[in-house]
Amino acid sequence: MNVATILKQKGGGVFTTTSEKSLLDIAKLLAQHGIGCLVILGDDDNILGIVSERDLMRAISQGDPEVLKAPVSDFMTKAVITAGKDDTIDQLMSEMTIRQFRHMPVVERGRLVGLVSIGDLVAIHVADAEFESDAMRQYITAQPSLLLDQASRRRLTGAA
Repeated sequence: MNVATILKQKGGGVFTTTSEKSLLDIAKLLAQHGIGCLVILGDDDNILGIVSERDLMRAISQGDPEVLKAPVSDFMTKAVITAGKDDTIDQLMSEMTIRQFRHMPVVERGRLVGLVSIGDLVAIHVADAEFESDAMRQYITAQPSLLLDQASRRRLTGAA
């Protein structure tokens, strides 16, 4: 499965903001929308950075309460790793695991078109595992849903 398929299922909506917002503004936006990160965009809608709950907590722990007045540009991750629509979930999961981040913006032709989280990827892996498990269980126990229905079996055996 690739990123395009994920975005078709979940949609391409991404919460964004600008680099001059304060950390307090960021905290409020994250809480208000129940999200884990915001993508920071420039005037021309290019990605300048990304800020997560983790970044926010790190900034607060290293400063005093005044840090909440500082602009997010001082604390956001500026070297943003992005995905393309053709990237696979295995590629994203590997990248997120190795680099230890949980959100990856999706870019197409230089424009932000979506966001994939590690939670999205785990949900897909769980759904795939459940599907496989159910298929194996039905196959092993010879559930009629995978075999022929009763009318089809009668026709094949010549019974009326």
